[in-house]
Amino acid sequence: MKAIPVQVVYSRCFGYICPMLQAIGYYITLPLLYLISLLPYPLFYGLSDVLYVLVYFVFGYRKKIVIQNLTHAFPEKSEEEIKKLTRKFYRYLCDTTLETFKTLTISRKQALKYCSISEEGVALFDKFTDAGQSVLIVMGHFGNWEWSGNAFRLQAKADLFVLYHPLSNPYFDQLMQRIRSRFGTGLIDMNDTFRQMVKNRNKVSATAFIADQTPASGENAYWTKFLNQDTPVYWGTELIARKMKYPVIYASVKRVKRGYYFITTELLTEHPELTREGEISEMHTRKLEQDIMEIPETWLWSHRRWKHKRV
Repeated sequence: MKAIPVQVVYSRCFGYICPMLQAIGYYITLPLLYLISLLPYPLFYGLSDVLYVLVYFVFGYRKKIVIQNLTHAFPEKSEEEIKKLTRKFYRYLCDTTLETFKTLTISRKQALKYCSISEEGVALFDKFTDAGQSVLIVMGHFGNWEWSGNAFRLQAKADLFVLYHPLSNPYFDQLMQRIRSRFGTGLIDMNDTFRQMVKNRNKVSATAFIADQTPASGENAYWTKFLNQDTPVYWGTELIARKMKYPVIYASVKRVKRGYYFITTELLTEHPELTREGEISEMHTRKLEQDIMEIPETWLWSHRRWKHKRV
């Protein structure tokens, strides 16, 4: 009998076991997530305080990366100031993580109570919708970007599409899709962005780009100074805006106080096809930088934003 290589046996076994473990983890976790989402707000944020102790003091989740990012972004701050800012960030991180799952059961009234768009912002979006013009929204991992989609769908007229990166666990990927689309938001796989936008071009819509993602490499990116560091920026936001000729609106999701967010907007350009190369990328990067400097703890400092070097 011909022997089967060990790596083949391992691959076949792992191929069956891994999906099974993913399913088990999902079905064990799901009831807990629903229970958390149903908690009254005092208990909900009390749980977030407990989570903060575990994440920051016990597990130290990406603490080295966070401190390094903050130190490079704010070289003028003392070590003690960086430590204080780090703790504030982790409190915010725990809050916004749990707030994402709150969407599982939150009512429309509550969704608008805790995250809303300014009257001027709604008027700006509706002006383009009434004119039959689709727009592109650009924002960052700042404030509560997940709740901002709920606010838009409940206040503005246009259909909303958001780009998302599929999760490796298909069960939790479906859960996140359910959360993000609960109030009618459409989802576009970021690996298929342009084709899907062309497909949707007959609909009057707004498509939201989270523009502070880290590019796969620094070679095909727009380079600029961002938070005192050479930083690559995806060309995608700018290139698609220019090709589709969609006005570009910057959305700022600021935390007013714990659990409450307010969205303001600014029209960056109504005619992106007339802008210079790099102009749109520079504009939205500068706007995000201003927001971060104002409320630094509410940006996602735990992601590896500066892993590429300028080439």
